[in-house]
Amino acid sequence: MRDVIMLIVSLGIILIGAEAFTNSIEWLGRKLKLGVGAVGSILAAVGTALPETIVPIIAFLGFKEGTEGADIGIGAILGAPFMLATLAFFITGLAALLSRRTNRPLKLDAKVVQRDLKFFLVVYTIAILASFLGNQFYKTLAAGFLILAYLIYVLLTLSSSKGGHQEEKLASLYVARGVNNPTMASVILQIFLALIAILFGAHRFVNAVQPIAVSLGIPVFVLSLVITPVATELPEKFNSVLWILRGKDTLALGNLTGAMVFQSSVIPAIGIALTPWKLDILALWSALLALGSAMIPFYSLRRREVIHPSALLMGGIFYAIFILSMLRFQIQ
Repeated sequence: MRDVIMLIVSLGIILIGAEAFTNSIEWLGRKLKLGVGAVGSILAAVGTALPETIVPIIAFLGFKEGTEGADIGIGAILGAPFMLATLAFFITGLAALLSRRTNRPLKLDAKVVQRDLKFFLVVYTIAILASFLGNQFYKTLAAGFLILAYLIYVLLTLSSSKGGHQEEKLASLYVARGVNNPTMASVILQIFLALIAILFGAHRFVNAVQPIAVSLGIPVFVLSLVITPVATELPEKFNSVLWILRGKDTLALGNLTGAMVFQSSVIPAIGIALTPWKLDILALWSALLALGSAMIPFYSLRRREVIHPSALLMGGIFYAIFILSMLRFQIQ
């Protein structure tokens, strides 16, 4: 019962932090004169992904001997893009359907989201294929390529967002109520406080979820691959739900797809550099399902230049397939 209460309280803290973060990140985009593509795909995506970035690093550095640290770290690395491309897509699509009661296409900048998905499909495939390289030197080269690819992605996103900022009316900054033009210092302060709340809530969430999972006999790798991303990153992606509810679809999808690019390039590069990076069958299967789920909205954008909420709902099917596969694997 104590763990259940902690889950509810921590989720509430995360939701409050997500609300404050979405509000402040929109004001930061206004201050920097950035388009919604850059705000969603870079500022929001990387900002909310930073707490999860620490998990695999701590795991790799904290376990000097044995394979437990590598299992935790690799599970966390692969779990983030898998969860984003499946469960997070599903929840965002469901929010759009329930709030609008229609399957009309999302109102978004198709070029922004298509570019994000294209980068994700390429860099994540390279990260997975790196596990088949026998020489650590070549793996290191692959890690360097992933970092370079992300830098190119950031430059392209910023370049395409120039002049694209829309002077729409924003809700007042929460730490500067009633101020029409808050200072940059106020914006940064709210972002910092929001991230602290999200990180604190996510940490408490994990502490409540992990004892339950461990008591059920779930292996460390599975715990890191499934439970940890859902507990630490999915709640932060409520930012996308909030933006969907407000009709800001490019920010909502960019928050997910931008995080997918970051989590499939920079973070795997760390894993490739710090571990032997040998992925087992279950890890490879999760990666293939993530790529397959991302292909659906990408194909829709390529063919029709739109994404329907129902296309995002397909992510739930891919997530369910993995959970069923995992359960069968555990039984065997």
